[in-house]
Amino acid sequence: MIPNEYITKHEFNRSYISMIRFRIKKMLLAIVLISLAAVVIQVGGGVTLAAENTVNQVDPQTPSGVAESSGLFSLDLCIEIALAKNPEIAASKWDIAAADSRHDAARSAFWPQISAEGGYQHFDDSQRLIQAKYNGEVGVFDNDLYRGDLVARMTLYAGGRITGEVDAAGKLSEAEKKKFIRTRDELIYSVTGVYFSILGQQKIIASLEFSRGALEENRKRVLQLYDAQKAAKVDLLRTEVRLVDLKQNIIKEENALAVQRRLLFNLMGYDAIPENARLDDTADKPTEAPLDMGRLIEAALKNRPDYQAAKDRLEAQTLRVAVAKAGHWPSINLVGSYGVRNAPSPEDRGKNTSSTEDVGSIGVVLSVPLFEGGRVSAKINEETAILSAARDRLKKLDLQIRQETETAALDVLSSTDRFKATEKSIEQAKESLRIESMKYELGKGSITDVLDAQAALLQAETSNCRSCIDYHISMARLKLATGGTL
Repeated sequence: MIPNEYITKHEFNRSYISMIRFRIKKMLLAIVLISLAAVVIQVGGGVTLAAENTVNQVDPQTPSGVAESSGLFSLDLCIEIALAKNPEIAASKWDIAAADSRHDAARSAFWPQISAEGGYQHFDDSQRLIQAKYNGEVGVFDNDLYRGDLVARMTLYAGGRITGEVDAAGKLSEAEKKKFIRTRDELIYSVTGVYFSILGQQKIIASLEFSRGALEENRKRVLQLYDAQKAAKVDLLRTEVRLVDLKQNIIKEENALAVQRRLLFNLMGYDAIPENARLDDTADKPTEAPLDMGRLIEAALKNRPDYQAAKDRLEAQTLRVAVAKAGHWPSINLVGSYGVRNAPSPEDRGKNTSSTEDVGSIGVVLSVPLFEGGRVSAKINEETAILSAARDRLKKLDLQIRQETETAALDVLSSTDRFKATEKSIEQAKESLRIESMKYELGKGSITDVLDAQAALLQAETSNCRSCIDYHISMARLKLATGGTL
């Protein structure tokens, strides 16, 4: 017979254990619900990102698509199409998505981690299915035990490691966004530069064609004078040689134009150049504008997205050094589990016992790093070295920005002055050609002087055209160098 006192105490223990077990179940259920809520938030964010990507896709029915089908490409349209179709822009957007995902992954460390675990163990000696809850409790013993658990773990303290990783990932995410802006600005500059280069190349070819036509007329006049025995055959030969050289130049310039057109439509994401594609001529004449070098450099350091991105990376690396140092600090984790144990073929089974039991626990675990073979110190040294390199690269970028801004500003001023000078030289070359042609027709000049005057006019027109295009490209480069602020 079991004493009544023992039965009463046993029933109290069972009631107390049931109450503890119920509380553990409630706590684990709450952790699961919180984690599920976090998952819903993450999925919602992913859906939002997917929606944004869908909105950013090019709609063939937009006004730009209609203008594109007409074959006339303005500079604004070329930039719009390039921003929508250029593969590098698309790749940069994926880089931003990857950085945002790394940021989300770092923030996930604040949430509890729940995992399902299962296992099988075989023992040489028979083992008890679950621990005894009081002295003398009968139990189930077996050499083979199965287990299945739902385990929850939540970090309570990690020496600032998690916070540092989250902040560093956030800074890197911001850096990728600013890098995307810089990539976008560089693409706009590339499209602008090639666009104006094509316009200039077309004008140069037109000037060459005009000169060829003038040489053809000049050859006819020389031929008439030769037939009338008023000109030497060498004059005719010299004219024909100049004409052949001019045709070769036209072929060379047309080839350069084809390469530039291919480059432009590559930047716009086209596999092939549209057959009816033509560019809208928007190359205005250069105008004088005062450029304050100090203000331009100040604006560049303030507005350049790549410089701001480098500063963000530097701050992120500073945080990563702090994260590495947190490896010396202890960590505190809240750990809870609930599961079942099963003895498939008990060798010893007490009265009123079951071969399957549920178990649960919750507690706090303190982990103090004592010795890791120098891994933490090596990690600190590595991150510190990367931080020093980031500082030096930021300084290098500072100097580069100053140089790019000054160079672009000087190019703008130079191209403006060259344009003015070539405008006057065109007037002088036209007058010289008129005089030499008249002298030759009156028999008071040589054909060489006429050809030289015509070549001088062509050179002046070409230089004038190139200086105009160089002005527009230099302005675009100055805008790129200063981050869009002039």
